[in-house]
Amino acid sequence: MTNQHHRPDDAVLGGQSQAPLDAAVLGGIQGVRQKLASDNEAVKKEGILQALNYGEKGIEALFGVLEQERNLNIQWLAHQMLEKQGDPGIIAKLKNYFSWYEYESVTVNRRGEIIQRTPGRAKYYREDLGNGVYLDMVHIGGGSFLMGAPESEPKSSDYQRPQHRVTVPEFWMGKYQVTQEQWEAIMGSNPAGFTGANRPVEVVSWDDCQEFCRKLSELTGKRYRLPSEAEWEYACRAGTTTPFSCGETITTDLANYNGNSTYADEGKGQYRKETVEVGIFPPNPWGIYDMHGNVWEWCEDGGHDNYSGAPVDGSAWTDNHSQTNGRVLRGGSWEYESQYFRSAVGFVSYGSYGDEVGFRLVSM
Repeated sequence: MTNQHHRPDDAVLGGQSQAPLDAAVLGGIQGVRQKLASDNEAVKKEGILQALNYGEKGIEALFGVLEQERNLNIQWLAHQMLEKQGDPGIIAKLKNYFSWYEYESVTVNRRGEIIQRTPGRAKYYREDLGNGVYLDMVHIGGGSFLMGAPESEPKSSDYQRPQHRVTVPEFWMGKYQVTQEQWEAIMGSNPAGFTGANRPVEVVSWDDCQEFCRKLSELTGKRYRLPSEAEWEYACRAGTTTPFSCGETITTDLANYNGNSTYADEGKGQYRKETVEVGIFPPNPWGIYDMHGNVWEWCEDGGHDNYSGAPVDGSAWTDNHSQTNGRVLRGGSWEYESQYFRSAVGFVSYGSYGDEVGFRLVSM
């Protein structure tokens, strides 16, 4: 009888032979598919690494991962394995799926010293606005978090309470604040005081932003809007519970604000007295840039005195609201002190805005 050699994914059906370490229970491509359907992340990763041993069927299985898998780490690995094949047909097909970018976020101690650097990756899509102008939207997975500030948080106020648990469905958020070149591509003008194509647009009202969202939605066929206040804080915190997404304090090496102020034990920093280009500081743990400082960001919500009765489903709080009650701003700006752009802080604008107010987009 001719000796047969096991492939790593062949099933071992019986006898005394020892199974290869990465053998599938069912063997072959069916074994790979079983691994990809597993609830165990490590097993799924094994299946992805083995899939390309099976030619077109393995490639098909990996595209199935991109379509059906909810775990972003698994999606990313499948995408990377397909991309590494370098096949023009595969690369062309991958353009129908979302892309990924890698980044590094930082954590600081009370003195503002970096104590941890954490690599990350995020899924995003790119919207073509024409003439070489693009808009990057980052996937924010659904989840729940405690919104607002605990009473123990230094320099917090009662209007940031009561803390309440909010469950937020998944959505997509702008990787950066909307820039002047993006605004001009849609609106045909540039109202900003601190001009620069890649600086955030400012001197825009809440109504101006609504018109921008309407025109962008018509152009792309997708629904764009301002974030709810809950979506904004959820994305800003990015799983953290500290005053800032980077830790117990912040410095002007990590954000653009009035560095004459301090929050914890860090020293004073720069006061640039103007906006800066988006994306020059490290992102938060979910890969979103400039959630602290640079310009205030409009939210969909109307203003309220505190969080008593606030929605717990991630939606905007707009009930019993009129324009005279103002609209919520989040994130702080280049001219404000650091205590005013903690993750929990929101201000209400009663119609005033200037060169410290911009916005960021959300899509579903």
